[in-house]
Amino acid sequence: MERLDSLVLEKAMTLALEQAPKKKESEIVTLDRALGRVLAKDLAAVKNLPAFDNSAMDGFAFRHEDAGKRLKIISTIFAGDRPKPRLKRGEGYRIMTGAPVPSDADTVVPIEKCSEVTEETVTLPDGVKAGENLRRRGEELRIGAPLLKAGTRLDAPEIALLSAQGIMAVSVYAPLRIAVLSTGNELREPWETADEEQIYNANAFGILALLESYGFAAEYHGRIPDDRGATEAMIAGLKGYDVILTSGGISMGEADHLYRAFLFHGLKPLFHGINVKPGRPTMMGVMGGCFVMAMPGNPLATMLNVEMLSIPVLRSMQGMKAIGHRRALARMGEDLKLRGGRSEIVLGHLHDGRFFPTRGNRYGSGMLTPLAESDAVVIFDEASRGASEGEIVEVKLLGDPGSL
Repeated sequence: MERLDSLVLEKAMTLALEQAPKKKESEIVTLDRALGRVLAKDLAAVKNLPAFDNSAMDGFAFRHEDAGKRLKIISTIFAGDRPKPRLKRGEGYRIMTGAPVPSDADTVVPIEKCSEVTEETVTLPDGVKAGENLRRRGEELRIGAPLLKAGTRLDAPEIALLSAQGIMAVSVYAPLRIAVLSTGNELREPWETADEEQIYNANAFGILALLESYGFAAEYHGRIPDDRGATEAMIAGLKGYDVILTSGGISMGEADHLYRAFLFHGLKPLFHGINVKPGRPTMMGVMGGCFVMAMPGNPLATMLNVEMLSIPVLRSMQGMKAIGHRRALARMGEDLKLRGGRSEIVLGHLHDGRFFPTRGNRYGSGMLTPLAESDAVVIFDEASRGASEGEIVEVKLLGDPGSL
């Protein structure tokens, strides 16, 4: 197990991704229930897309050799029609967007580019390219071509694509079962009364909401009891979950019941502490078929570590191929000085392509309001002493983008 003073954030992520067990069970769902689910099998196209030659415009379909001429309009073709080829030289069809183009026409020109348009005739413009505004059968996808790969998260574009193929049920990975717990005798739930020496449980409900925003359904199991035996019994009842995610009571050297209870049940820690600010007291490990993620107790550190460390690992466990946050390059909006010697996750916001550290990077790990003021982070490694105004940095955007 890596110790607190040696493990850097990047190595912690690598260890977790290597050791966290992947979800293997799958189930069949219909498309109306597939949003946010992860495809378990590769899919190939079963229908040409487009399925037939069709018009990309409302206009006129004709033989390209007749471009620039005045044509006789012999019929109008609407979407859903099944016209048979019957053009003669000097003739054309009036046609609507999406309507099938008969094999005797090879070009479409929009109505607004034509002149002298009547019910019976039209004058075509010169300079029209052959095949213009004609969507050819199979030009986007041909039968048998790769459609979607296993590990793809199904969002609106993917579901529309499946629908266009007439695929209405797909095999997806079963959702991860995630249990969320909190520690701390001082905690009270939001519906309870708290005195001046007690605090409300922001971590559990913040974590639950953050997980849900990324498409993960988690179950809250309440506060961990301040008793070794009761804690061990509680953990024993959670072994059927894929993930146990806790907050608080995991600092290195702390005589807490939680860590001992995990060890009692066979936990094999991957690391117990990360050389990062904020979120130093973070532990992850494998307990049988369950992956344990123990976050710090300070709210900002907890939420940020779940966002930046737990979410990519959960995506990987769920079978997703794309697991990272969206990235962008931006210029620093102001000078930033860091102490160095540790990785540092700096909260900030983007404005006109510039990254501005939240409150000049002056906030505490026990705060919550800086999170609400931020939409991005920059992660600096332990060798960095900061960045100058105008310097280009890589920014990770907070929040679920859907398909990554």
